[in-house]
Amino acid sequence: MSSENIKKAEEILKEETGELREFRPHERIIFDTIAVGWALFQLALASFLILNSTYVRAIHLAFAMALVFLSIPFFKKPKRVLRFLSVTDRIPLIDYIFAIIGVFAALYIVIDYNGIAMRAGSPLTRDIVFGLLLIVVLLEATRRSIGPALTFIAIVFSIYAFFGPYMPEVLAYKGVSLTKYVNQLSLSTEGIYGIPLGVSASIVYLFVLLGSMLDKAGAGKFFIDLAVSLLGKYKGGPAKAAIVSSALTGLVSGSSIANIVTTGTFTIPLMKSVGYPAKKAAATEVAASTDGQLMPPIMGAAAFIIAEYVNVPYIEVVKAAAIPAFVSYFALFFVTHLEASKLGLKGLPKEQLPDFKKTLRNGLHYILPIAMLVYELVVLRHSPELAAFRAIIVLTIIIFIQEFVKFKRGENDHWLKSAISIIKSGFVGGSRNMVSVALATASAGIIVGLVNTGIGSMITEIVENLARGNIYLLLLITAIASLLLGMGLPTTATYIVMASLTAPIIVEVGASYGFFVPLIAAHLFCFYFGILADDTPPVGLASYAAAALADSEPIPTGLQGFLYDLRTAIIPFMFVFNPDLILHQVYSWPLGILIFVMAVFAAFAFTSVLQGWLITKNKWFEIPFLLAAALILFNPEILLHYLPLGPEYKYYMYIPGLALFFLVLIEQKLREKLA
Repeated sequence: MSSENIKKAEEILKEETGELREFRPHERIIFDTIAVGWALFQLALASFLILNSTYVRAIHLAFAMALVFLSIPFFKKPKRVLRFLSVTDRIPLIDYIFAIIGVFAALYIVIDYNGIAMRAGSPLTRDIVFGLLLIVVLLEATRRSIGPALTFIAIVFSIYAFFGPYMPEVLAYKGVSLTKYVNQLSLSTEGIYGIPLGVSASIVYLFVLLGSMLDKAGAGKFFIDLAVSLLGKYKGGPAKAAIVSSALTGLVSGSSIANIVTTGTFTIPLMKSVGYPAKKAAATEVAASTDGQLMPPIMGAAAFIIAEYVNVPYIEVVKAAAIPAFVSYFALFFVTHLEASKLGLKGLPKEQLPDFKKTLRNGLHYILPIAMLVYELVVLRHSPELAAFRAIIVLTIIIFIQEFVKFKRGENDHWLKSAISIIKSGFVGGSRNMVSVALATASAGIIVGLVNTGIGSMITEIVENLARGNIYLLLLITAIASLLLGMGLPTTATYIVMASLTAPIIVEVGASYGFFVPLIAAHLFCFYFGILADDTPPVGLASYAAAALADSEPIPTGLQGFLYDLRTAIIPFMFVFNPDLILHQVYSWPLGILIFVMAVFAAFAFTSVLQGWLITKNKWFEIPFLLAAALILFNPEILLHYLPLGPEYKYYMYIPGLALFFLVLIEQKLREKLA
């Protein structure tokens, strides 16, 4: 892999995380001080500091505003005119001014909190001016951080809010006044300071900080080495190792692109070295890294917002997401096995493998904070913020011990200085990674706030009319819209927009068809397709990053990655119709395990159709059997519609589903022997 390709991938990552400006020494001190201050503020909130929730959200947004204007120029590429707006070698005066205005606009609701509360619904001219200033500056900050798409959508919604009364009858809407617009979005907790920003401020930051600190401490390399040492020797071993390492890295990284650049730099050359074509090596890494956001217990930021919207403990979201996530990864394992079988590939030679016992022994301490987190969430049932805070404390102690041990071995000169440097880097990295999340949730709050003024019911009616009350068409529309939106928006923003518009309709239309769709299933449906958009051509940045590392073409890589991701795309459709897959009202461990195992076989059957291979190349007449097996094993209740049996026989329907799968398996085995 050439250094030029690594540089391309890192440039994509820098653009995503906002690392576009080279700071001078004093500017670095300013930026790092604000970033560390943000981390300390969030840790104080999790431990001893008690503040009004609106104060917390406003201060959280103010930190994000300061960092984005100091680190990202107005134009990301130099322009012939207005060059001062694309300065990358220092922080120009205009960006200091933007940062100050952004901070003050975000904090205005705190500065005059009592006054604004006293005149709720009747803002002063001053309130309207500062409210509009906040909206404008926030949209500019969002444009700089995550691109123009979310800003554009928020502007379109805003224009529609004002001009709704003048639209054609089918689009007509009562509209809002300037006073109501500002009051809804900037001076209340219905818009910018709403639930999404609240979740970002109270929960998401701590999980992102934990991930950043783990990465800086060296956990990322440990996960990669551990996966390669364990799986590298098997058929297609490097690809299987890439899946495991990406899943583990997904525990500490909320970004598909960061996951790819972290693990792909190592795993993609390994895949190519055993014979994987560049396109397929890159696509495997894309599929594995994209699904990292699905992996419990630390899922993407949107998962925490799901818990708030559905009004359930976060552990319930983790429980609901567990089977779909693990099934998706098992299916990707199967994909890599089938690809290796088709290409006749082997594993890595023993001399290229890290020693498993030594690797595990040297990095076992990195598992302790994650184990602590799982114990807090699953066993003690503590809140996510408390669980993350305690895991951070454990990790901080581990970092000090790790650096002291290294000092004793002669691997560093000043263990205390080294430990503090790692912790500081983790704080700065966590704050930098949180900028896009905080701004995405705040800007999505503009859309949610406007939806709640009445736009939502009108859009709901339009979507429902388009679907014509057909649940299948409605799900397809939602999936396609999520993929299209997700091409320009981060997962969190895509989920917020789609869930606020379509999740209630999915539940409603499902009821009209006579079956119950749990609200959490509708929200997870939007969440899944928001994630899958990360590698959807032609935009999917994840594909561009992996293609740069593999020296392959981005669009073919994206198409191949999307083909691999179809095994994930089918799962949300299945759990909408079969809530057993999200363990809805499933309280028995044996039953849960049965559902999981059958879903894995279902995913294998569906994946073999996509790959055209099971043991050997599929014949055309085998495909209907495999598709039928997949459908029955995902949703055994479907057979009860055609048989005179009651619902108590539902799980017996797994038997014919397994029979169809193994029928094809045995037929191919015999055909292979006779060949």
